[in-house]
Amino acid sequence: MNDNRYAFFGGQIVPIEQAKVSIMTHALNYGTGCFEGIRAYWNPEAEELYVFRLKEHFERLLRSARLLLIELPYTADELCAITLELLAKEGFHQDTYIRPLAFKSQPVVGVRLHDLEGDFAMFCVPFGKYIEKPEGASAGVSSWRRIEDNTMPARGKITGSYVNSALAKTEAMANGFDEAVVLNADGHIAEGSAENLMIVRDGQLVTTPVYANILEGITRATIKHIAKEQLGLDLVERQIDRSELYVADEMFFCGTGVEVVPVTRIDHRPLGDGRIGPISQQIYDLYFRIVRGQEPRYMNWCSPVYQHATQAA
Repeated sequence: MNDNRYAFFGGQIVPIEQAKVSIMTHALNYGTGCFEGIRAYWNPEAEELYVFRLKEHFERLLRSARLLLIELPYTADELCAITLELLAKEGFHQDTYIRPLAFKSQPVVGVRLHDLEGDFAMFCVPFGKYIEKPEGASAGVSSWRRIEDNTMPARGKITGSYVNSALAKTEAMANGFDEAVVLNADGHIAEGSAENLMIVRDGQLVTTPVYANILEGITRATIKHIAKEQLGLDLVERQIDRSELYVADEMFFCGTGVEVVPVTRIDHRPLGDGRIGPISQQIYDLYFRIVRGQEPRYMNWCSPVYQHATQAA
């Protein structure tokens, strides 16, 4: 890894110390920004850093930006190219987290979305596990409810809305859990504090639907695809009750940040037999082979950083 660290800021790659905003920046004062979380995985055998489903993440960022009336002068393909250039300059040889951010950049006071300039910035940091629980994580149902689409759209990764996630996460950890399960206003399961949720009942893989005020997860879509193609399991999208978690055979969280994390305890109760279930384990193992570029049939999801840098040179 290089000694220096960089960011994309003001339309170019600069030393990260130069990537600064004013205290008056609209996004800092009002949460008028949106972001993506993207992971890149180091494969030591191939000596390559693979970015997972890079274009899909930027397509989602541009959709989030539309929700906030942020116009960016970049296409998804152009943002992909900037990301690969930034990663190559950093020179990371370890798992890495990429944070692109679109935001209202004007230093102005006033609550609105219109008549404000937008900007784009991005940085990358080495990043390991979000939840380090190889034996399975614990989760608790939060007293905080998930934001509603007509309040602040959960399908957009809007910076201000993640206060909702932070409240649920901190409450969960204060109560002795690793993660939170958040309910909708109607009392049904939405997702985790910042990740989607899946359960297994009688051999059936089940998750909450996109209209249940959840983020339309890229990892969620990945698991839906590989569960069908590799395990012969259709992902059923339907309402899930809180009590259904208690009688589920298996459960796991999934998302770019959390990756795949099996859950073995819910509200201080053992989930299933209290151990990681076979379907969760199969999905976990397959997912991590795919993201590290070890499954040839899914290499189209993996963007190599250093091969790209060599070709560009």
